[in-house]
Amino acid sequence: MYKIPGHHHISMITKNAQMNNRFYQNVLGLRRVKKTVNQDDPSMYHLFYGDLTGSAGTELTFFEMPIVGRTVRGTNAITQIGLLVPSFESLEYWKRRFELLDVKHGEITTYAGRDALYFEDTEGLRMILLNNNDAVTPEYWSAWEDSNVVQKHRILGMGTVEITVRYLERTVRTLTDMLGYVEVTRSENEAIFQSIAGRAFGEIVLKQQEGPSEKPGRGSIHHLAIRVKNMDELRYWEEQVKDRGFHSSGVVDRYYFQSLYFRDRNGILFEIATDGPGFTADSTVEALGKNLDLPPFLEEKRAEIEAKLKPID
Repeated sequence: MYKIPGHHHISMITKNAQMNNRFYQNVLGLRRVKKTVNQDDPSMYHLFYGDLTGSAGTELTFFEMPIVGRTVRGTNAITQIGLLVPSFESLEYWKRRFELLDVKHGEITTYAGRDALYFEDTEGLRMILLNNNDAVTPEYWSAWEDSNVVQKHRILGMGTVEITVRYLERTVRTLTDMLGYVEVTRSENEAIFQSIAGRAFGEIVLKQQEGPSEKPGRGSIHHLAIRVKNMDELRYWEEQVKDRGFHSSGVVDRYYFQSLYFRDRNGILFEIATDGPGFTADSTVEALGKNLDLPPFLEEKRAEIEAKLKPID
């Protein structure tokens, strides 16, 4: 059986790409590694932020939907994103930075057994900076040296992701029986799962909460993508999803990676995505994120697509 080596990316909804672009580059100091469009609806931007090359496990991605309303929080949703920083001192640095830049945040506390600092972006997306405390991260994560954040405190990549559901055991079975995550702690209404023992870059916190399902809007999380190495592994997981009776998209060619999508019994949308070929498939490392990149099947519509998009730089 193949093993899930961690998170791949996580995708959210933004109402305003310009504001989103400023926050994730200027406040969080991430690199915009790809400016493209939603391949299923090319009228909207799809922005990717991450490390030097947008390595799997570092990517925060956003679909721009200008007419979207506010998020009505509830259950059966992906509810928080953890981002790893190097040290406790880094959390102190970020708290001061958030105060200076007027970012909504809390006090330094703990989350899932790690030192933590809760904060929100300009649209209410809930995130947590987590002290990685010198723990191992994937060897291919590569820092972006032009970040405006002090080198020793830069965001490393994705950490613990929180999912809130109405029926805990339904998603427990998806994570453990099908995907091979290991349950590491359990309380009455919460459990923590890891794909790689002891590592936050493949960790999921699952919480049980009754009530209405979340109504998605600006600042809501659309789906979590988990990593596989290549097409052979993706085909294996496609069979596992099918054998468990889940309806899936089948393998979809996203040009920068191959993936498939499915919803679990609580309606949580998961994507399984390959590591490659990556964002340098149509760009040099130096030019990543600077121009509007389109997959080959959309290139012939470039003029039409560009005419509908509002400049964000």
